[in-house]
Amino acid sequence: MTMPPIRTITLGLAEAHPLADLTIERAAAILDHAQKTYAEVGYDVQTVRLSTRPLFDDLADWSAADILQYAQELQRMLDDAGLGFCSLGPFNAVPDYAPVERIELIADILSATTALNAAVLMSGDESGRDNAATLTARVIQRLAQETTGGSGNFRFAMLSHVGPGTPFFPAAYHSGPASISVGLQGAGLVADALRSRKGGTGMRLSFLTISSTVKQTLEAEGGVIVELAQELAGAHDLTFGGIDLSPAPLGEDSIVAAIELCGYGKFGEPGTLTVAAALTNALRSVDLPTCGYCGLMLPVLEDAALGRRWAEGLVSIPQLLLYSSVCGTGLDTIPLPGDTDEGTIARILDDVAALAARLHKPLSARLFPVPGKKRGERTAFTSPYLTNTTI
Repeated sequence: MTMPPIRTITLGLAEAHPLADLTIERAAAILDHAQKTYAEVGYDVQTVRLSTRPLFDDLADWSAADILQYAQELQRMLDDAGLGFCSLGPFNAVPDYAPVERIELIADILSATTALNAAVLMSGDESGRDNAATLTARVIQRLAQETTGGSGNFRFAMLSHVGPGTPFFPAAYHSGPASISVGLQGAGLVADALRSRKGGTGMRLSFLTISSTVKQTLEAEGGVIVELAQELAGAHDLTFGGIDLSPAPLGEDSIVAAIELCGYGKFGEPGTLTVAAALTNALRSVDLPTCGYCGLMLPVLEDAALGRRWAEGLVSIPQLLLYSSVCGTGLDTIPLPGDTDEGTIARILDDVAALAARLHKPLSARLFPVPGKKRGERTAFTSPYLTNTTI
């Protein structure tokens, strides 16, 4: 079994906004050392990233114009340091927290930058702001129209019950002492483990077999990654935030292909929920210091096999919400017609937030209205992080 790729090494900054050049330079040096440390022992580290305290918390008394100017200056600092990913954290849409209308400023920030990520944190219950979903939907619509091919929505999400500390973007934000955390691209690792356990036969793997096989594999492979991260944390006087074992896919390195190895038919057919629950049981029972979602990720535009099942009509938004009740991260990289109206998007966001609130679990929504595309047409993304499927 080959070493799993590391999707991200994420450094959480303790410093408050506005960040200084020296802070970004020091962070870049730490992340460069971390990447080289893992590469020396054979790991492919795909990205290194910064996660900050929530921007809208620290700069609550700044004007919108000053925040936008600072975001552009932060982009310059990141460019100078050679860093391509920085998450500003969520706008916290709770009562009496901040003028909720400032949510729309996120569209201005992301449209004017390339490295910055942001989110909106919604409660999904009676404590939520009435128009938070509508304003968040408006940001999604604006990013679809104001960034190339709507790609800005790759850097924006609605979060519900998502706490600080996840290494995955755009949900990442930080709280407390500076820390380092790791997120895997573990879809291939899970597939290899299940393929080996099945031995090429046509048998159906039981819930217990799926769960125990994946748990043992993740503990064995993840243990080495954790040890290295703990050493790095000690060397740089950081806290080790943990490892997010969510088996993130990328293209043909597909978690859906892994799920289909279990013998329950195509993804989306009866039995899918059982496998999703078994995999999540494995992820949640691993004896390692974990962080973030540690759940099954099902991003339609990042997983080629999932994109195919979506195009075949086997998977829909309601089904993905159903699977989220026993597993992963909510609705991720969902392709929508470019003319999807604000109200429809807001209702989808409300559904995700309501499910998160009811189940007391972290869920998020990253929606992709594709400009100029209608239902039944095919996307044409060229990003190395996105695959293509039918709207």
